[in-house]
Amino acid sequence: MDKRLSFRILGPLEVRVGDVQVPLGGPRHRTILTLLLLSPGRVIPVDALIDSVWNERPPATARTQISICIAALRKAFKNAGCAEEVIVTTHPGYLLRIGRHTLDTAEFTELVARAEAAVRDERLPEASRAYADALRLWRGRPLSGVMGLRVEDEAQRLEELRLNTFEDATAVRLQLGDHQRVLPDLAAMVRSHPLRERARHQLITAQYRSGRRAEALETFQEGRRWLMEELGIEPGPALTELRDAILQDERSLSVHDPDGEPVTAPNPVGEPLELPPDVPRLAGRKEELALLSELLGTDGGAGGPATGLITGVAGVGKTGLAVHWAHGVAELFPDGQLFADLHGYDEQLEPTGADEVLSRFLRSLSVPAAQIPAEPEERAALYRSLLADRRVLVVLDNVRSYAQVRPLLPSGAGCCVLITGREQIPELVAWPPRAWVRLGPLSPYEAVELLGGIVGEERIADAPAAATTLAELCDLLPLALRIAGARLASKPHWTVGHLVRRLSDERLRLDELSQGESQVRASFALTYRGLAAQTAQLYRRLGLLDVPDFSSWVAAALLDTDLYTGERLIEELVDAQFLDVVGQDVSGQTRYRFQNLLRLFARERAEEESAEERRAVLDRVFRSYLFLAAEAHRRSYGGDFSIIHGTVAPHPLPPELTDALLARPLDWLEAERLSLTAVIGRAAAAGLDEFAWDLTLSVLVLFETRNYLDDWRECAERSLAAARAAGNARGEAAMLHVLGALEMRQRDFTCAYDLFGRALELHERAGEEHGRALVLRNMAMIDEMRGELDTAMRYSTAALEVFRAVGDRSSEAHVLNNMAQICLDRDDVDEAQRLSEESVRVSLGIGEGGARSLALGTHRLARVHLARQEYDLAEEALLRVIHIVRGQLDTLGLAHGLLALGEARMGAGRWQQARATLRQALEAAALVGGALVEGRIRLALGTANLRCGDSLAARRDFLGALADFERIGVAAWLERTRAALAELPDQNGPNEPDGPGKADR
Repeated sequence: MDKRLSFRILGPLEVRVGDVQVPLGGPRHRTILTLLLLSPGRVIPVDALIDSVWNERPPATARTQISICIAALRKAFKNAGCAEEVIVTTHPGYLLRIGRHTLDTAEFTELVARAEAAVRDERLPEASRAYADALRLWRGRPLSGVMGLRVEDEAQRLEELRLNTFEDATAVRLQLGDHQRVLPDLAAMVRSHPLRERARHQLITAQYRSGRRAEALETFQEGRRWLMEELGIEPGPALTELRDAILQDERSLSVHDPDGEPVTAPNPVGEPLELPPDVPRLAGRKEELALLSELLGTDGGAGGPATGLITGVAGVGKTGLAVHWAHGVAELFPDGQLFADLHGYDEQLEPTGADEVLSRFLRSLSVPAAQIPAEPEERAALYRSLLADRRVLVVLDNVRSYAQVRPLLPSGAGCCVLITGREQIPELVAWPPRAWVRLGPLSPYEAVELLGGIVGEERIADAPAAATTLAELCDLLPLALRIAGARLASKPHWTVGHLVRRLSDERLRLDELSQGESQVRASFALTYRGLAAQTAQLYRRLGLLDVPDFSSWVAAALLDTDLYTGERLIEELVDAQFLDVVGQDVSGQTRYRFQNLLRLFARERAEEESAEERRAVLDRVFRSYLFLAAEAHRRSYGGDFSIIHGTVAPHPLPPELTDALLARPLDWLEAERLSLTAVIGRAAAAGLDEFAWDLTLSVLVLFETRNYLDDWRECAERSLAAARAAGNARGEAAMLHVLGALEMRQRDFTCAYDLFGRALELHERAGEEHGRALVLRNMAMIDEMRGELDTAMRYSTAALEVFRAVGDRSSEAHVLNNMAQICLDRDDVDEAQRLSEESVRVSLGIGEGGARSLALGTHRLARVHLARQEYDLAEEALLRVIHIVRGQLDTLGLAHGLLALGEARMGAGRWQQARATLRQALEAAALVGGALVEGRIRLALGTANLRCGDSLAARRDFLGALADFERIGVAAWLERTRAALAELPDQNGPNEPDGPGKADR
């Protein structure tokens, strides 16, 4: 079913399908989508998108990168279940078509218009509801987290619109006599925007009508101080007249009930003030404080209290945030503030029961001890009765379960409850409206700011880089930061860098951060001991992996259980704040990761299992990685082609799980890329040479297709070192071949040929015929490019015999394609066509997995058509090639395909069209940095520019091609380029095209 998208920019940028958030990619994707959403239904030129993304300093590939981002957004919407095209390409750019989808700014505008119409018709209750619905759409600062000058301007405009709407809505509520309930919202508004005179006027009015005449006058004086200090002006006449009216107690300021009597504020009774002292130097947390402030002026539904929940890992600052916020809003709860620590995670004390807290709360509310009921139900009833008509703030700290707090929740709508705990409490999370703050680490800036407050600003400012590193080593957790700061403050002879060096040793970091009464390790241990046995086992086994992130199939493999159980247990670790959710990867799997300190703690806890158990766990997981990577390679190639394997037996996963993970094999490899490289590195370091080189070969299809050359080299070199250390000739040969292929990719043919020669010798010594044939195939390709055609054909023929004997159909198609190129070099076009067609036939027989070899064969067949000047047939074949390589995100293949297409259009005399195609080819080539293909594109583009009358551009392109070819030393192409430069016309006069209309034939 085609699903509806919900676009939201009134807060952080979000796209949702129901309750599921659609992943949007990186900052550029988000900026582009934001610009389209700011003008729905209107075309945004590509140039405008480029200016906004790169702030008017775009790279040469900007248009290509914009196109890639648009494609990724479309794919994300499609993966979320939206079948229709939401982002439409239309000259000169793109537009976002809302249609049946929703956009919160459009909803907001409609609701405000409805409210304004109701005000004009004096339908004030209806206007108030419409305004409330409109303001409820806001989730924070608009477009927070999206970069770009225009985006920032629009965010400021939207924020101003929200403030104006809030003031309009408040004016209606004051007319309706809702001055009591509007007070918290107005107080928060004036605190955030002290210079807005209209909001201050409304707050003073509401305070006066609520019987707070002194507070109203103090609010006026506070506003006057702000205006004088910031702007040097007195309050406007509206505020001044309001103050004078209050001083004279003018009856016109009151709102009258139906009987004509002014409404008065209730008299407070009993004022328990139990909040602990405010936290010194609370760093950051502005967004979290704003979210908690949404509690003000709301209730829990059906007349219940507003209830907020703060969750987070130990040491993240839950109690500090709760106490700080409570102090900030205490004046809004004139009937008092109650506080209780329920010790849900205290190692020394038993969790405090609700009965004990009720007894203390009742005494705080002036109930004599003799009158406190003995039965828990009666205590709770009396407590709720006392708070029914009061405004009391209740803070319940360190809560472990809903049962602990259920009797402590008031029933009156005027109260507010704030709860902290390490785990989510489902009964509260699902209880709207709520403020659920999932507290994460501080930002690096906030963390350094906290250190400066403890250690001293000058000491931190003297070593800014070391301070940032120290904050990162503390995982940006307030508890760890305070411990580190306290250590520095107590040791003035230590530099920040000295403590960084001590913490850099992972074996000692938790020791360093577990000094005195505040101990990071102890705070983690409290939560760990509360985990179920199997959940704790998963946690410590995850600590063995040392991978950047992982998905739930890894949990299943660690415990040798099914995926459902693995996912359930990993989510229990998320609920316990022991794991972070990274988001969904490109294969659609949710990914998880450790914070560093929790990873170190998990590694310590892994010692609870025997060395044999730990080895068995890692062996099973590593072999599961090998199974999935090898299967991904197999599905990418359409069979177990173009690869040899080691002796390690993969650990197969259930077929249904394998099919789900590898629905798009390259996407799974992409999602697991960092983890796979980490596993290869760890296996190589541990001497698991057979596993390491086999896994490297299995992952190579990703490195080749997506151009991950650094990962390619790192994995191959580590596996080569492991194979050499083990005396493993076959593994050493395989990795020499892989490194040679990398050098060939980078056009260092001399180095590549040397590596291939050594690999060939080792394969012959080991009797590995298939591996030997794979090396010969690549050596033949270099010989062909060097012009040594007889050797190239001899090597190719020998390789072809082996590929056919072992059934490697993909390599068979590949070598047939290479042999076709050799025939083209010999001007044997008929034989080149026969070999190309045979290569295409073999690739088609492979099926879907033969797409890569099919693209190569079809490209070679197009070259045959070019040699015969069959330009229409060549173009038709090349468009098929481009379709295939774009689907596989093969940027190098795209560059080659566009080059050949440009040549076909040049041959047909369509010079302007060819020039545009070749420019696209150059943009694609620039992304992968291939000197040979870039040089060939520039040579062709120079010819096209010359035929279009731009000899200056032609000279620039020819010189660029010459530099490319000189860098890699390809004689034949150097000769062609020098000849093209020699034929350029004299630059003293203009170079005209061949005749009217010829450039556009």
